[in-house]
Amino acid sequence: MTWMRKKLLCPLRMLLTLRPTASVCRPRFRVRTMATAAAAPPASDYAALCERLREVNALNGVSGLLGWDEQTMMPDGAADLRAKQQAALAGVVYEKETAPELGQLLARLQAAALSDPWQAANVRDAARNYKRKTALSKDLAQREARLSSEGYQAWAKARKSSDFAAFAPVLRQWVDLTKEKMAAIDASKAPYDVALDAFERGMTSNRLDEIFKVVRDGLVPLLADVRTRGTPPDDSWLKGDFDVDKQAALCKEIAVEMGFNLTHGRLDVSIHPFTGGAGPTDVRMTTRFKANDLMEGLTGAIHETGHALYEQARPAGENDGMPVSEALSMGVHESQSLLWERCVALSRPFAAYLLPKLQAAFPDAPGLQGKTADDLYRAMNAVSLRSLIRVEADELNYPLHIILRYELESSLLRSDISVEDLPRLWNARMQEYLGVTPDNDAQGVLQDVHWSAGAIGYFPTYSLGAMMAVQLFDAAKKAMPNLEDDIAAGRFAPLREWLRVAIHSKGSLHPTLDELLISATGEPLRPEVFLAFLKRKYGEIYKL
Repeated sequence: MTWMRKKLLCPLRMLLTLRPTASVCRPRFRVRTMATAAAAPPASDYAALCERLREVNALNGVSGLLGWDEQTMMPDGAADLRAKQQAALAGVVYEKETAPELGQLLARLQAAALSDPWQAANVRDAARNYKRKTALSKDLAQREARLSSEGYQAWAKARKSSDFAAFAPVLRQWVDLTKEKMAAIDASKAPYDVALDAFERGMTSNRLDEIFKVVRDGLVPLLADVRTRGTPPDDSWLKGDFDVDKQAALCKEIAVEMGFNLTHGRLDVSIHPFTGGAGPTDVRMTTRFKANDLMEGLTGAIHETGHALYEQARPAGENDGMPVSEALSMGVHESQSLLWERCVALSRPFAAYLLPKLQAAFPDAPGLQGKTADDLYRAMNAVSLRSLIRVEADELNYPLHIILRYELESSLLRSDISVEDLPRLWNARMQEYLGVTPDNDAQGVLQDVHWSAGAIGYFPTYSLGAMMAVQLFDAAKKAMPNLEDDIAAGRFAPLREWLRVAIHSKGSLHPTLDELLISATGEPLRPEVFLAFLKRKYGEIYKL
């Protein structure tokens, strides 16, 4: 819902421990007749529903905090205990989410056809979740929770030793468990489509194939032009020895100026950046810093702040803790982080805001002195000719990282390839798409944490979010002609408020990403808009 680099959905059972609430599956509860439906007034039924859903929400918040602790502060020796804790809690949550009384409430409320759109959305999403959960056995839910904790530990150790074979058995379990789970939810659909729907409602692999073909066909030649004909900007002065404590202090300052509320959140360090926590008033985000790379920690912190701003501004009041208060999807969540990271932080106006801060934070760094905002803008947007790591990739290389992962994980669920094929195929497609081959598994197939948590179907949302971010930012600029001046001056409140009204406050009121985009921009998702943005930006920077 990473949002780990992302949170998955639900008060954060973060990707790494988030579990999405929305998905489709066959119903397991009976629709009551009109006579029995009339036995309880809709108002009292709705109140009873809210009470049950808020209790589940609170328990999911506990799970989110356990996951956050596991990745930030938990001692290594507690891994087995944490796995047992998560499994026990998952069992409690499962019992409450699949209680027959909950199904009866939902059946009556669906028959009543509530006129209030927020209440109707709560019933719609709660019914979706109920159908999904009741399709699964308690044993399967507990196995999933246990494997999530065991998988993370196995991945972390395998990544440290760059040994894919040590992680392969866990990944095989995840592939088998995912197929079992998807078949139980909806055996009439391809397993990958059922998995994808949990993260991006209404999306299918057929549509992704179409979207990613447009992106791939446009990006590969653009990237080739940048490499062969472009004039690269000088970004060497952003490398050096930058104290990580000073980086952390600067990132915290910028996050607060962007609007992150420290009374309702905190910033820490983890192996893999993510945003999690227990809800809008307890948002936990993490990033990581490198002394020799000034921009990774900075852009990572801004990225996670985008997620955190969404979390802290989700619907409250009578909808607090209800399904409609949750983020609509992973792609929508990612659009908020990428809008701030790429459309804002990598823009010319933001460079004018950032440069004096960098010079003040690192007065002894000779490369920073005497530079202009335009120098910083071009340096921040330098394209890597050796883009190995997804979370470090520039925005031109990044979509190809996602397409590679989508192709491999969808092939796994179709049984077109085996887990053992992954390192070979990963390296081959890295060379084909990005022009580089990883030196080892840690740089290649083991670099991402997602599969260790069973988050298959999650990767596409990163690039869907990038495309949505561009459309939203274009709409925001049209609505606020002075937006770039505001950004240059460090006035982020106008953009934050526009996003709050257009996106954050809507929660899951709209059923799909496209419908939310139409409400905010007038158009559904269009990859062509994203490509035009990249061609315009990098054509100018690289003087193509």
